[in-house]
Amino acid sequence: MYGMRGAAAYGRVDVESHVLSASPHKLINMLFDGALKAIKAAKLHMEQKNVPAKAQSIAKALDIVNMGLAAALDKEKGGELAERLEQLYSYVAELLLQANLKNDVAKLDEAAELLEQIGSAWKEIQPQVEGA
Repeated sequence: MYGMRGAAAYGRVDVESHVLSASPHKLINMLFDGALKAIKAAKLHMEQKNVPAKAQSIAKALDIVNMGLAAALDKEKGGELAERLEQLYSYVAELLLQANLKNDVAKLDEAAELLEQIGSAWKEIQPQVEGA
């Protein structure tokens, strides 16, 4: 019991230290990774019929998409690209809500696939961002 608390505390400290030392680009990478991890957990909980854990994982993914990825968009500088990403994030959020309501694994898979594609493109520009 104490070991689990200690491991959880260590995990939080590890994440916090990574966040504090991360570049803005790396923070966005961490958001994509966190959302995908939460969706994967939701899928597992859904398969195990663990409704509270499924709902909690989907809520975490929704928070990351809405309050992390979408909130980080700079519509002034990003222009049309930022607007399209905002629409895409809104669609992903809707998929997650529908997946939660209907226990629909396919909607979780679609949301994950979209986030993987966007996240992959984001990660590809890493060398260009660091070189600037």
